[in-house]
Amino acid sequence: MSIQVIYTVRVEFGDCDPAGIVWFPNFLRWIDNASRHFFVERGVPRWEETAKTLGVIGTPLVDTHTRFVKTASYGDTLSVAVTIAEWREKSFVQKYRVTRGEDLILECEEVRIFAGRKEGGGIRALPIPPEIRAACEG
Repeated sequence: MSIQVIYTVRVEFGDCDPAGIVWFPNFLRWIDNASRHFFVERGVPRWEETAKTLGVIGTPLVDTHTRFVKTASYGDTLSVAVTIAEWREKSFVQKYRVTRGEDLILECEEVRIFAGRKEGGGIRALPIPPEIRAACEG
């Protein structure tokens, strides 16, 4: 079974649209935060440090699929459960379940890469660093 890390979000007034429900881009912001939080909780250093030691500058998103089930509103406390569902050679799949208590709010699946800098500019996908994979699996 894969490791699960929970990231908690409290919905603030400014996170909502005029109808009083969370504006959908905020969910994507929270999911991005939860992705990084997953690595922090597993002991992976800040990206500034991994850039120096492993050449990894971050984990940019290359694909995403989100299914919205229920709305969330001001004052709600949301739990974002994060797992890594699959490791590939140069990418990985993270899954997210956002809940309010027992209510499922949304599910999301993302494909991300471990990115490094290209000579001359830009970024490139790096092979999964074994030390990061080990930290996230055990």
